[in-house]
Amino acid sequence: MTDAPAPRRRRLPLLSATLAMVVLGGAGGLVWFLHRAATPWPEAPPTPGIVVLTGGPDRVEEGFTLLARRPEARLLISGVGPESTLADLVRASGAAEAGLDPASLSPRVSLGRGATSTRGNAREVAAWAEANGLREITVITAAYHMPRALLELRRGMPEAELHPHPVSPFLARPMPMLREYVKLVGALFGISVLTERTRPEATGQATR
Repeated sequence: MTDAPAPRRRRLPLLSATLAMVVLGGAGGLVWFLHRAATPWPEAPPTPGIVVLTGGPDRVEEGFTLLARRPEARLLISGVGPESTLADLVRASGAAEAGLDPASLSPRVSLGRGATSTRGNAREVAAWAEANGLREITVITAAYHMPRALLELRRGMPEAELHPHPVSPFLARPMPMLREYVKLVGALFGISVLTERTRPEATGQATR
């Protein structure tokens, strides 16, 4: 009588099929992600709230530009460094040359200093929106970061109406794009909570 390892042999095709499905699913998701990043979003309507998620070029500048066009709107810049002031951001963004004065902007601008991740941004935005009674918000970040940003924001404030307003770059270099896709998948499954870090400073601190 011989010992036939048939059950083990039957498991191998199943394992191969599972791996193939994972690879194909990941590749299909990556194709969708690249297509979504390169596809223009609908134009965002004027909203009473504007949020900038820092971490890339042109984001703060676009936030100040929209704020200047919407006299009744409020702006949160989330993920600001501990030492940065509103005057620093206005100067670095070139908004001062456009005639924007930090003193006049101060009542309408808040600086969120606690976020070090997109999940942290979402928490800052939710607290700021609740404190200001805002349910409709324009979200400014890079186009390739927008899917993950909206995912985390909607998870933290499902009742809010969020309008994406992406800025360049729409697509980054291959490795940053791959990293962003991996982060998006991690956020989709809630893994981002395991890697989140926060600064000790209060979030959503209003500048005066």
